[in-house]
Amino acid sequence: MAQSNVSWDDCMQQAVTSDIGMRRTSNQDSYAVWPASDLQSWYERGHLFLVADGMGAHAGGELASKLAAKGIPHAYYSHRDKSPHEAILLAITETNAQINQRGKANIDYHNMGTTGSVLLLLPQGAVIAHVGDSRVYRLRSNQLEQLTFDHSLVWEMKATGRFPKDIDMASMVPKNVITRSLGPNADVQIDLEGPFPIESGDIFLLCSDGLTGKVEDEELGALLASLAPEEAVQVLVDLANLRGGPDNITAIVVKVIGHQLTTKVADGGPLLASEPRSRKTFHSTLWVLPGLCFLVSGAMFVLRLPLPGVLAAAGGALAMLFMLILNWDRTSRGPGVVPQTLGQLGKGPYTSLKCPPGATFAARMEGMAKDLMEAAGEANCSLDLAGFEEFCHLGRKSAMAKDFADSIRQYTRGISHVMQQLRQRPPQSNDDVTPGPS
Repeated sequence: MAQSNVSWDDCMQQAVTSDIGMRRTSNQDSYAVWPASDLQSWYERGHLFLVADGMGAHAGGELASKLAAKGIPHAYYSHRDKSPHEAILLAITETNAQINQRGKANIDYHNMGTTGSVLLLLPQGAVIAHVGDSRVYRLRSNQLEQLTFDHSLVWEMKATGRFPKDIDMASMVPKNVITRSLGPNADVQIDLEGPFPIESGDIFLLCSDGLTGKVEDEELGALLASLAPEEAVQVLVDLANLRGGPDNITAIVVKVIGHQLTTKVADGGPLLASEPRSRKTFHSTLWVLPGLCFLVSGAMFVLRLPLPGVLAAAGGALAMLFMLILNWDRTSRGPGVVPQTLGQLGKGPYTSLKCPPGATFAARMEGMAKDLMEAAGEANCSLDLAGFEEFCHLGRKSAMAKDFADSIRQYTRGISHVMQQLRQRPPQSNDDVTPGPS
């Protein structure tokens, strides 16, 4: 996590966690959190958040995701002469080439790869660069939107439009087959989405598929709406692990709480793109004018007419200076580029779901807490349940008062209370407290 010289606590809350899961021996997920170091950096580059989910044998996936989490932010901030969306495209392209070269150089890392989902919070709005099936969501007014397209076989087949909308593609096609990733190929196609306007109260979630494979969108939205970011990331991981935790789980939650981060294009200026400049060339005959002036000046001095000679020489000097200035202005602006206002990128959001933290979800969390208790009892686990029972009591009390958001908070705190104890216990062969999905 990069250090910032200024505090953004009055306008942004953020939290991140990455967990190995219940079935893996190593964590191949990586992440990056780079808040702007100062106000100038905020206006020029904004805040950067990244999730990378590696894949490959012999720790190749772990290496690939670490290279992405380290390389992309560094490269992004190094391209100061580019607009943010151009800089992030270059950064991902360059990092992809680095991962690809490392894979070719070592047989153990052959064909290693990683997803890469990057969220930029800019004065112009939220911009996303994305490869793979990790996801970026935005929750606003209990409406959860997926801002990224899964580069998976399931989603690609759905996108063809050749299958009925109500067909369950996930039951027909393996969900973990992805169609794009960083590393395996020298070139990679990168999705750009946005800019999406940012409002106070917006909550962004970046996560690997270890979370979304076990926690439904409806649950994600209700939990994000009910919990502070620090609690939310831990509860999301706990739920995924309670349901088997077959994969690594990484989650970053960012909540906008102040007007400083809301979208004000007038202050930040429009997002710009560089497009080819129409070159203005000078015909060679135009350079004859200064030469002609100097020729006339010389003739005047030969004819002993100094005043006309001086005037002609001065005219030639001014003409040459004018031509040089025009040519310098034409070439000093770079290799034929001119900034153009950028329109909306991508086609997101790709899904949208209303998911308020209401009575139905509060009841589901109560059922999940009961299932956890029954599973712990059947496994004969010696746990301190006093805290758990107190949280459940508060959850029922809030539900009766129709404060369902607080009811959800209390039940999730009870679940996390038990999960924390389980994490601190040494593994035992007879321990199995994984309840089924509620």
